[in-house]
Amino acid sequence: MIKFFLSFFTAIFFTTGLVAQTSNDSTKKDSPVETKLAPIRDSTNNTKDSTIIKPDSSTFPNKGSEFPDEIVLFKKVLSMNAYFNFLGKRQVQLSQEHNSSSTDYLFYLLVSILLYFGLIRVFFEKYMNNLFQLFFRISMRQQQIREQLLQTPLPSLLLNVLFVISGGLYGCFLIEYYRMTDQFNFPSLLAYCCGSLFLLYLVKFALLKCCGWIFNIKKAADAYIFVVFLINKMLGILLIPFLIIMAFANNNDVDQIIITISFILLIILFIYRFSAGYRQVRTEIKISIFHFFIYLCAFEITPLILIYKLFLSNLEKAF
Repeated sequence: MIKFFLSFFTAIFFTTGLVAQTSNDSTKKDSPVETKLAPIRDSTNNTKDSTIIKPDSSTFPNKGSEFPDEIVLFKKVLSMNAYFNFLGKRQVQLSQEHNSSSTDYLFYLLVSILLYFGLIRVFFEKYMNNLFQLFFRISMRQQQIREQLLQTPLPSLLLNVLFVISGGLYGCFLIEYYRMTDQFNFPSLLAYCCGSLFLLYLVKFALLKCCGWIFNIKKAADAYIFVVFLINKMLGILLIPFLIIMAFANNNDVDQIIITISFILLIILFIYRFSAGYRQVRTEIKISIFHFFIYLCAFEITPLILIYKLFLSNLEKAF
């Protein structure tokens, strides 16, 4: 039985081989011999002869087209697409630049301010307690507390930096609320406001020191400088809640209420600085309240008006 199957499969194998060979021979005989004729060139002229044999156009089934059938079919499929106009004319579409309205940067900025103040509160707890006691006049040992505050310059410097950042951010919110300018982005406007506030109090500090040295009233000048920067430190802390509400309140009524309350706070602190500064200077030198009021107009109010005028003039040039 095994021999029978072996002989049967061998016969089938040789039979298929013979059939394939005969089919190949028949195709070779039936196919015409393709000959390529080289173009005849004239020995006296380098131009091509017009007797060049060209292939018959009947060999190309796609008559009148320079593309093969596959490309024509592909283009036909693209033209039948109902959703995309692949083969149509190009259309110009104008698009505007996307301006992001996200307030994530304000969130991180305010979190950084809170973290900064929290670190000062933790590492300089005694200084902060003495600062609040002196500001609210809780303790009667005001002179002793003042001496302790003057002996720790590092937390004083850090709180002055907090005042510059909080005051600059507050100024940015006011400018954006009243739409005073649209030419500056927020980081540039914040840097401009913080730099202006820093230069204002730096110049004021230098002028008070020079006046104290020129008129030989150094103690009175130092006392007044201490009061000014004490109020500034408290203002930098008290502005933080207002900044948080102004940053994320999308209601104009809420913004108006917060801005009005902040203006009232600024006026109260300015009056408090006027009274506390006058008492400190009065203990050192004899000065009338009228002369002190003239000083306030010359060194406190006039620089703010000049900075405001300079800011508006720069905005007009920008427009």
